[in-house]
Amino acid sequence: MRPAKIRGFLSLFVFASTYASAATDKQHQLNTVEDVLSESKGGPMDAGAKAGATNSEAVSNQNTVFNDMEVPPMKELTGPDMEKDISKGYWFIKHYSPYCPHCQTIAPTWQTLYEYYYTSKPVSSSKTKDTKTSLNSFDRYYDFHFASIDCIAFGDACSAHNVSAFPTFSLYKDSKFVKKFEGHKDMAGLSAFVEETLESVRPGSRPTEGVKLPEAGANAVDTGLKPVAQARKDKDVAAGKAAGEKHKEAATKVDASASAANPDATETAKTKVPPKSSTKPKKPSTTANPAGASVALSQESFQKMVTNTQDPWFVKFYAPWCHHCQALAPSWQQMAKELQGKLNIGEVNCDVEVRLCKDVRVKGYPTIHFFRGGERVEYEGLRGLGDLVSYAKKALDVGMGVDYVDAAAFKDLEETEEVIFLYFFDHATTSEDFEALERLTLSLVGHAKLVKTDSKVLAERFKISTWPRLLVSRDGRPSYYNALSPADMRDFRQVLGWMQSVWLPLVPELTASNSKEIMTRKFVVLGILSRDRADEFVLDKREIKNAALDWMEKQTHAFQLERQEMRDSKQLRIEEAEDRADQRALRNAKSIRIDIAEDDKKQVGFAWVDGVFWDRWIRTTYGINVAIDGERVVIIDEDNHRYWDHTVSGAPIVPSRTSILETLPKVVSNPPQLSAKSTTGPIKHVLFQARGGMASHPIVTLVLIILVVAGAYWGKGRIRKTKGNAGGGFFHLDGKEGWLGGSGPYGKAD
Repeated sequence: MRPAKIRGFLSLFVFASTYASAATDKQHQLNTVEDVLSESKGGPMDAGAKAGATNSEAVSNQNTVFNDMEVPPMKELTGPDMEKDISKGYWFIKHYSPYCPHCQTIAPTWQTLYEYYYTSKPVSSSKTKDTKTSLNSFDRYYDFHFASIDCIAFGDACSAHNVSAFPTFSLYKDSKFVKKFEGHKDMAGLSAFVEETLESVRPGSRPTEGVKLPEAGANAVDTGLKPVAQARKDKDVAAGKAAGEKHKEAATKVDASASAANPDATETAKTKVPPKSSTKPKKPSTTANPAGASVALSQESFQKMVTNTQDPWFVKFYAPWCHHCQALAPSWQQMAKELQGKLNIGEVNCDVEVRLCKDVRVKGYPTIHFFRGGERVEYEGLRGLGDLVSYAKKALDVGMGVDYVDAAAFKDLEETEEVIFLYFFDHATTSEDFEALERLTLSLVGHAKLVKTDSKVLAERFKISTWPRLLVSRDGRPSYYNALSPADMRDFRQVLGWMQSVWLPLVPELTASNSKEIMTRKFVVLGILSRDRADEFVLDKREIKNAALDWMEKQTHAFQLERQEMRDSKQLRIEEAEDRADQRALRNAKSIRIDIAEDDKKQVGFAWVDGVFWDRWIRTTYGINVAIDGERVVIIDEDNHRYWDHTVSGAPIVPSRTSILETLPKVVSNPPQLSAKSTTGPIKHVLFQARGGMASHPIVTLVLIILVVAGAYWGKGRIRKTKGNAGGGFFHLDGKEGWLGGSGPYGKAD
């Protein structure tokens, strides 16, 4: 069973969100292949790509025919058996994702390349067509094989082989990695790699002039013809110029025909009007959840219905003996009924489908994931019927893509949304940038709104000078994502990490699901309010928000002043060294780094909580009864289990900008200038105080530990010496020897 976790304070149970995902670049680069299940889907496929959407579709698990010879399906490797399957011979393997556009495009080329080499004859004089039994077959002569592996279905296997981009072509010998293909991913580039390998296996067996290659998707090629030599544009200037003129001529013809067919397209190209929306994901081709019931999924049906489609699914992974799973079951079935015709609902029994649950990395029961093709996000919210339905509907909305807004639409959005992520693009923004943007949508469900724009009015308002650019607007206050290069804008983990740090409103409501995120690693100014007093409730929230804005402004100004002081100090050192012509001091001064950051110090957050709903927890923890005492404010340091509820004058802190701002500096100073109260018992309080003292004064703590150890060692020696003297002492007197106080043969008898 998955145990409930107490996050940060008494009686509030939380479920912290974790996300897995990764970023794409021009080759669909991933941070780690452990995140392959988050691989984004591309736009609509062309006819060629559609024919080979995945390797398994290209092969269709049926024999094909090439040059009038029957070709068996290409080997499709599975994770658990991969090492065994490739343990003998050479294996040229394609690691791919079914949703990677580059993989879809290369699939027909990869299939044709395999068919061409499988039917080729190492010795041209042979006439037999039986490639299975003939010694002149390609496989038997070179012991060279082609295969593919789906990294969505078998992410562990791809991760184990350090696959970090799709598609990746790698060569193995006897299950050992040899090298990775780094050339152009086309028929000529792949064939050149194969030819080089075959020549190393059987020196002198390959034709010196090369081979005649088929076109992608062809089922025959005349092997008697000599290959057409390609113009070497990189080494032959004349060939490069000729190729450029040829391409220019072809492009001119295409543009002319397109202009004649669509005059508006020419005008659009001239004015370079940027697109206002990228291609949105396809809608599911079939009706979702037609029966209004949760579908039991096996490994085969999961891959067919969930992984290899673009249909959204809400899936529960459970164990029949788990009490939490049993408690969730009625709400799960009722949710399936309410979402009939809208969203597919599924469930996986992990006692039966052990391998599938391991691939999904299920670590507790129940685990709930929202899938959209190869993309997924774990649901960590509450498990009530309303919570599940609300989350599912929000996830469905973001599945339609990132909305475009202009200045007017953004202004309307500001009136309803507290946190808005705004992505600025222009005519130079690439499809890879838009694909990386679409990947972020599921991770933001239930947290914030993500929109995009190319509005000049908004760019002027937020002072945007470079594109693409991402910012967050919280109550009209912008914060910017600092990208050092275009690749940083496509770095999924980096962008999402920044979003997670700023996606809370300036003054969020404290709930069970966000309590850990709000309360840990910071001081929290918590307003204890009551919705029963509607007018006071609105005014108090406004006062807390104004206090938050004023505090943030002051902290930002103080941070800028501190940085400027450090820069000025560095400049003075440089000038002083130059005046003295001291090169060593000059180098040292120039090497000083100004690496101060705003988050170096413990941050301050603001939040409010419904004092009526959480009455029992507030009374037992902070001793405040909102019905009797009215609205109050407490400043909490949950990491050290302490809080402050009084101002410098001894009056209670109330939801007032003045009351909060005059108390807060006294609390955050080190050490605090106001005495704190403990949220724990006296013994735990002493322990936490001791731990805090040791963390604040490590050198003093180390000295004390050394003194204690030395004192203990010295005391132990003294005790041992005292015990030795307690039994009597040896004496020598007038030629007689004996023991004082002893009862042995040398002792005194009476």
